[in-house]
Amino acid sequence: MDTLSEVLSMCRSEQAVTARFVLGQPWALSSQGVPGTMLRVAQGAPYWMAVGKEPAQQVFPGDVVLLPQGSAHVMGSAVGVAPVPFSQLIQKWSLGPKDTNPLVFEHGGRGVGTCVSSVMLWVNAQSRHALLRLLPPLVIVRTKEQPLLAVLGATLEQVVAASVARQPGWRLAAGRMGEVLLIEVLRLRLGHMLPNERSWMQGLSDPQIAQALLAMHRQPDAAWSVQSLAQQVAMSRSAFAMRFKELVGQTPIAYLTHQRMTRAAEQLEAGTVALFAVAEQAGYDSDRVFARAFKRWSGLPPSVYQRRAERNKRHYSSLETGVQDAT
Repeated sequence: MDTLSEVLSMCRSEQAVTARFVLGQPWALSSQGVPGTMLRVAQGAPYWMAVGKEPAQQVFPGDVVLLPQGSAHVMGSAVGVAPVPFSQLIQKWSLGPKDTNPLVFEHGGRGVGTCVSSVMLWVNAQSRHALLRLLPPLVIVRTKEQPLLAVLGATLEQVVAASVARQPGWRLAAGRMGEVLLIEVLRLRLGHMLPNERSWMQGLSDPQIAQALLAMHRQPDAAWSVQSLAQQVAMSRSAFAMRFKELVGQTPIAYLTHQRMTRAAEQLEAGTVALFAVAEQAGYDSDRVFARAFKRWSGLPPSVYQRRAERNKRHYSSLETGVQDAT
């Protein structure tokens, strides 16, 4: 069984916005972050990128840059160049609604140029909470070592160019191409996790634990218990519980709760299912009990979580969301 393929099949892009900017040395830009997943590919001169207080990393032409959680970051032609906020350039160059139009601009000096193509994906809740949270805030894949990613990255650049030209179907193409590129990065990264990285991905390395994980993924609303899960994989209750926590880093029931909440979050974001139905499909008999459990998990009541998700989708680059740029 190709368990990784089954896991990655949950990764879907629901919305995509593209950008392309040409930057002449010297230049530096700062982002306060975005409520989405950012992919970038560049040509021309190499540049530097840093997230938070981590040391800056150099990005070479063709490398695929992934910001799984859209973290705040600084990028520039050299370390130490004073950055200009992306928000200033968005206000100057954006045309029409920021969540429906590609962003194109030029910035910097007259030195050697760097052309950056990017796509921001609003991926489904399961991907954000179960897959992307396993990754570091900045992932750089060297395409010299990954020929397939080099091809996909080059295709993404062409799709971004088509979006800038407003060619028919550009929005769908950008979303699908970004999704394929994201899945390939996830496949490479998650398929080579270190043995000491305890997570449900590590649990997939064990056939019996993997079987239990996939059972919870497929039927999160089932009345699972540690005993029934152990029986499902032909293990004793105590041996199953011990091995599961050793590999995954949490108890089977804690993992099941997380899986149920990610499904519920996805339904809330879709906005097509009533709260009582969301609670029922998450395995709760009462929507009040579900609401309390969801608040413990997310920090927000379901109704507030839903409204925030809708606002982020519509206006992720506006000041109303507290995020000042979309690139």
